[in-house]
Amino acid sequence: MNDLLGFFFSSSQSVSWILLAHFLVVTLFITVIISVRRPVGVAFAWIFIVMTFPLLGIGLYILIGERPVGRSLMRKIERMSKDYVLLTEKMRQRFLDDRQHLPLEGRALSLLAESQNGSPAIAGNQIELYTNSLEILQKFIDAINGAKKSLHLEFYIWALGGDADRVGEALIAAAQRGVACRVLLDSLGSKDWLKSKWPKRFRNAGIAITEALPIQIGRFQFRRADIRLHRKIFVIDGVVAWTGSMNMVDPRTFKQDSGVGEWVDALVRIEGPVVSQFDLTFLFDWSVATAGIRKFNEPNLDIPAPAGEALAQEFASGPVYRDDILYQVLLSAIMDAREELTITTPYFGPDDGLIQALMAAANRGVKVTLIVPKLNDSTLVAWSSRSMYGDLLNAGVNIAEFHGGLLHTKSMLIDKRIAIFGSVNFDQRSLRLNFEISLIVYNEVFCKKLEKLVEVYLGQSDFVNPEAWSKKPRWRTLLENAAHLASPLL
Repeated sequence: MNDLLGFFFSSSQSVSWILLAHFLVVTLFITVIISVRRPVGVAFAWIFIVMTFPLLGIGLYILIGERPVGRSLMRKIERMSKDYVLLTEKMRQRFLDDRQHLPLEGRALSLLAESQNGSPAIAGNQIELYTNSLEILQKFIDAINGAKKSLHLEFYIWALGGDADRVGEALIAAAQRGVACRVLLDSLGSKDWLKSKWPKRFRNAGIAITEALPIQIGRFQFRRADIRLHRKIFVIDGVVAWTGSMNMVDPRTFKQDSGVGEWVDALVRIEGPVVSQFDLTFLFDWSVATAGIRKFNEPNLDIPAPAGEALAQEFASGPVYRDDILYQVLLSAIMDAREELTITTPYFGPDDGLIQALMAAANRGVKVTLIVPKLNDSTLVAWSSRSMYGDLLNAGVNIAEFHGGLLHTKSMLIDKRIAIFGSVNFDQRSLRLNFEISLIVYNEVFCKKLEKLVEVYLGQSDFVNPEAWSKKPRWRTLLENAAHLASPLL
């Protein structure tokens, strides 16, 4: 009997110690979560996860809860930013008069995008829109074959197979004839390519390769694993730049097992002074990511001569420098729209502030159209996105679901006079975590081209019917709303 009482007493003590340890650990992590001012939805989502699933929640928080890039990398960024600030300030002073060419409705947006050491709007650019991925890859090959001095490539994904391999062969040939080639790829997005034979072939040919934001097991507590370099930049000889949504992939071979069809992308080819801004961003990213480079110093950065009539502005953003400026620019663009606002994005996961801004725009008479893929390679994102449809539809927002593949183009067209075009998805990851790149164009000729592309997308889309949507099964609403609870963390 005494042994039995002793067993129960001992078990009771063990349970008490476990409960006490659970309480202390959960309290500690809740204190950590609320010690940083963050969106309320994000904070409550983390608190819920940590309280409900302590071990899983704490593990996830250590992996992706904060936004650090690591102390050593942060110190390097801060050190190099001092030189970067001087270069961008010289550029802003040099092109100060170009502000006078900004349309009235674009001046506030341009100044906001330029703030916090951003790039200024520059006149004299030629901007062409390309929408056929295979044509774009061939244009890349032609440009590489014709390069004289340098080739700078920065991509989130370089995928194996198809015409993307032909681009690699062209680069090797260019390096062998003396062109300075530098390739910067995200560690996660390009992991299969980086593990293949290609890096060794590149280095043997004299091509410099750097892996950005490498994932290092055991260092997650110092560097968040899912902060990614999501930019797409290709600069040829410092005089031509390409940017947009397309990675270095052949859509005929890329993610063919995902069940969403071929990825549908668009890029712009740029000539003119604004190209120097893209090259400067590449050179800064390269210097930060490359081991052995301790100082950022590019005093001989060339400014190309005027090549056209378009006024444009490079717009770089990220979670370390220019923090949250992307969110402010998108919010401002929505609020500034007076007649029409069209957004294309593969991943739709904004927070309540942006949702309210879209609803407010529609309620004040702006024709708001959102174009998203009908099928998505991320099921959770698709469910979460659809949880917002009801409120948007009730406010008068038009939602079109593209059925011609996975629509991957990321664009915003404001009143047919201003365009934001680049790598930015309309979701929390692009807004808060990724290093992104966009081109803001203040030119009606280019906007007309983008408008025609939007019309092509709409021709392959089905508009969501508000009445039919309101009658969907209850289980779908519950599923989508449950997925939306995780949206702050996606």
